[in-house]
Amino acid sequence: MNHIDITVLEQLHRWRSQGLHAVLATVVHTWGSSPRPVGAMMALCETGQTVGSVSGGCIEDDLLQRYTRASTQPQEHHCWTQTPQRVVYGVTADEAHRFGLPCGGTLELVLEFDPDASVLQQLTAQLHTGVLVRRSLDLSSGAVTLSHTAAPEELRLDANALHNVLGPGYRMLLIGAGALAEYLATMAIFNGFVVTICDPRQEYMASMQIQGVQRTHEMPDDAVTLFKPDLRSCIITLSHDPKLDDMALLEAMNSQAFYVGAIGSHRNAQSRSQRMQQHFDVDPATMERLHSPAGLRIGSKTPAEIAVSIMAQVIACKNNISLAAPLPHPVAA
Repeated sequence: MNHIDITVLEQLHRWRSQGLHAVLATVVHTWGSSPRPVGAMMALCETGQTVGSVSGGCIEDDLLQRYTRASTQPQEHHCWTQTPQRVVYGVTADEAHRFGLPCGGTLELVLEFDPDASVLQQLTAQLHTGVLVRRSLDLSSGAVTLSHTAAPEELRLDANALHNVLGPGYRMLLIGAGALAEYLATMAIFNGFVVTICDPRQEYMASMQIQGVQRTHEMPDDAVTLFKPDLRSCIITLSHDPKLDDMALLEAMNSQAFYVGAIGSHRNAQSRSQRMQQHFDVDPATMERLHSPAGLRIGSKTPAEIAVSIMAQVIACKNNISLAAPLPHPVAA
């Protein structure tokens, strides 16, 4: 679940608790190229306000035209009492062009009219505790039930119900304060991650200027334990100090984190691997979880460029994109 999804649900709750009509749109299927992934959400208020997105903007415009107009025409007020609807955009080439979808792109939405404010309040409250919540929508009645689950699940839609597991959001733990941590944290926040920076060295942490991150002075291995990494967590060591990095990596590689990385040269990476296998009995399969040196090979030299390369690799792992295979060479004309 991305941070924007929580924002969508919170704003939707505010509108409904004020007695305003609102629609929740969820992307449930995509075919071909699509601007937004399955599970993406958008909320629309009768006043014309929106939060979140399901496309590049044109589908949002169409939904606005339909439902803000309906809210001002008494003969169409019945739309707010409708049961959930499934709508498809981009079936024809003309529609794909009209709605700004990429060539061949088609997506299906489930629209929910006037979701219950009390259920939304329960949902957002539970998400803020960091638990996973399965939200099940009955397509025939519009009733929503909430239940806890132990692991993330893919969105499921059948003839009777929509099941969507939400929360917690993506998190990033950085070991080692400094310029690289500031650049990487900034990029991660822009991409919806909640960021924690750990460094027991007070002088390094004192120079950090970035806002919007959580800070801890715990020893790194303790910080990883307290972080409680899950399948939506990533952990990256940036300190260049084996006394800090190694213990954190030992904890991280044995966690559920979807990405574990360490900066350094290839020589440092080899030394780290040998050290961990010889002194800590780390097996080769566990070492394969470690991205070291962290980041894509783009010739990065500056802290900002290195942060770009690491963030790109993190996003690729988050989206289950394999970058192991080399890119094809262009064919000469």
